[in-house]
Amino acid sequence: MKIGVSSQNFRTITGHAGKGRRFMVYETYDGNEIQELERLDLPKEMALHEWNGQGEHPLFELDYLITSGCGEGFMRKMGSRGVMVRATAETDPVTAVKALLSNTLPPAAPHEHDHDHHDHEHHHH
Repeated sequence: MKIGVSSQNFRTITGHAGKGRRFMVYETYDGNEIQELERLDLPKEMALHEWNGQGEHPLFELDYLITSGCGEGFMRKMGSRGVMVRATAETDPVTAVKALLSNTLPPAAPHEHDHDHHDHEHHHH
């Protein structure tokens, strides 16, 4: 099983997975032993928010993607490719992967529209 974690700094779990370009990928065979497989540092046009949909995308090879937050569109797009997305309040990637495997992953806090913490605009339709 391949589990990706969105991490812009390769240390902690970060959000905005659809616009993110850095992901840590872990693999587990027996549900106990996990190992870091690779670190994805995608070019800007490969962020799913920018991606043109042509060819293969490395995130679609995952079974699960853990993030601290993402939009409904991102979850639908990933789900349509067979990738289950889990948003969590956990910040440590390895702890989160282990929690996912043991079904104890804490859910993310509800998404707040607090623009003090954002450096971009939200466009709701």
